[in-house]
Amino acid sequence: MKSAFAALVALECATVASAARPRGVGPEFAKYYDASKDFSCISTPSLNIPYSRVNDDYCDCPDGSDEPGTAACAHLSPLSPHTPADSHPSTVDNITNSLPGFYCKNKGHIPSYVPFTNVNDGICDYELCCDGSEEWEGVGGTRCEDRCDTIGKEWRKLDEARQKSASNAAKKRAELVKEAARLRQTVQDRIQTLGTEIEGAELKVKQMEQELADTKRKETGKVVQPAGSKGGKLGVLVGLAQKRTEELRTSLLATREELNSGRSRLQQLEGIMTTFKEEYNPNFNDEGVKRAVRAWEDYIASFGGAATPNDAQERDLDEITKPDSESGLNWDDYIEEEGSETDVLYAFENYLPPTLRTWLDTKLRDLRLLLIENGILASNPTSGESSTLTSARTRLTTAEKSLEDLRTTLTSSQSDLTTSFGPDDVFRALKGTCINTDSGEYTYTLCFLDRTAQKPKKGGGETNMGKYTGLEMVTVDEDLPVDGKGLGSGERWAMKFENGQHCWNGPNRRTTVVLGCAEKDEIWRIREEEKCVYRMEVGTPAVCEGSGGKKEGGGGKDEL
Repeated sequence: MKSAFAALVALECATVASAARPRGVGPEFAKYYDASKDFSCISTPSLNIPYSRVNDDYCDCPDGSDEPGTAACAHLSPLSPHTPADSHPSTVDNITNSLPGFYCKNKGHIPSYVPFTNVNDGICDYELCCDGSEEWEGVGGTRCEDRCDTIGKEWRKLDEARQKSASNAAKKRAELVKEAARLRQTVQDRIQTLGTEIEGAELKVKQMEQELADTKRKETGKVVQPAGSKGGKLGVLVGLAQKRTEELRTSLLATREELNSGRSRLQQLEGIMTTFKEEYNPNFNDEGVKRAVRAWEDYIASFGGAATPNDAQERDLDEITKPDSESGLNWDDYIEEEGSETDVLYAFENYLPPTLRTWLDTKLRDLRLLLIENGILASNPTSGESSTLTSARTRLTTAEKSLEDLRTTLTSSQSDLTTSFGPDDVFRALKGTCINTDSGEYTYTLCFLDRTAQKPKKGGGETNMGKYTGLEMVTVDEDLPVDGKGLGSGERWAMKFENGQHCWNGPNRRTTVVLGCAEKDEIWRIREEEKCVYRMEVGTPAVCEGSGGKKEGGGGKDEL
């Protein structure tokens, strides 16, 4: 019973306080307005006026606090001329209104303040004051009905959708952060693995170097059969034929590769000229351009474009360039077994016991090395090296190449870890993701942390608008559209793309991609701020905060 009575008393007191609050005064300023005593100007408490002069449509206080419900003090500004109310010595240097504006209760919606200049101006400001209370005087017969119930319902419906979208965006960002952490851990694990692999590769290179050195020493001291001597005179001729055939095959392969490269470059150049002819402005009076177009037309009329490869000839070339072993040709079949002096020596060695044979071979090799090292005997006069030595050299080259590749990969991975990918490393998860949209005559493409490009809808080559160079923060101040697809105001993350394709009579193309919070990755708007300098506004959940759907990187309005 006592609690019910207390609640009733509190309600009655609140009603009285509300009723006693002058028109236009917000709850946080109600304490300054007490009808039972004189009113003290808020910014200058020493300046008192009768309470009856509050809202009398005359500005008595230098800070305008005596006119919360009229436009009498709407002129107050540090740049405004002084009025009699400014005569108080302590306020001459601080002429600003102490109240934020006319307070609209907006029952059924959200209370707000409307600028004093809008009070009784004959215009219903439903965007800020949905209850129409700022037009209480009815200037010019203006009557602003209370629309807060309808506006409030619509706003709550939109707000519910915004909050749902914000929640979804926050969840997607959390997934991106998780994926970014996984990718980063993968790089870290790869670095550790590469360290172990590099140690093994370095050891293998040392082993291959030692193996090559040992093989060279053995081959130098070995009593070998001279190259080309196998099979006597016929063996020499067969060896020369085989060598010449290999030279011709190598030359043919190199010529074929140059031909294919030339065809590819010619096709690219013809593509560029075709695009140039289709897209240039014939009304632009540039004789150089017109001559180039006419020359291109003459070229097409004469040659009809780049010739396409002949399939039959290509098949013939494929057959010709195959190794002899794949064509059924075995050069050894054409070598007659004729014994040479060295053959006789090796044949004699075959009749010796294995132990004696090994001992004799070692002694001969050591003796030959001793004579070679002391300049008494020349090294093997063979024109080429043995297959054993070639194989050892190849293994060393392969091991060195593998080690170099591992070191390059390690450097790239270490650089990846030190590169900035934004807060929580979140942009790492977007790397390689591409989105596109149509705008005007072009289709625009954005590949996060990679490149931007445009391509004509009617056909033609893609134009590089810039390659990714890094992140930066930019300040924006824009009204947020109803659909939420905008940047709002505050600091935003931006990706820089530079050194794109060169612009005709201009700079290299470059693009700034400014990121706003959105439920999915999408390009909102593209504009050319100056010649070949572009700005993209892009939505992505990567820049949304935890649960409120706000952007990362500083304060600002809720983007959703």
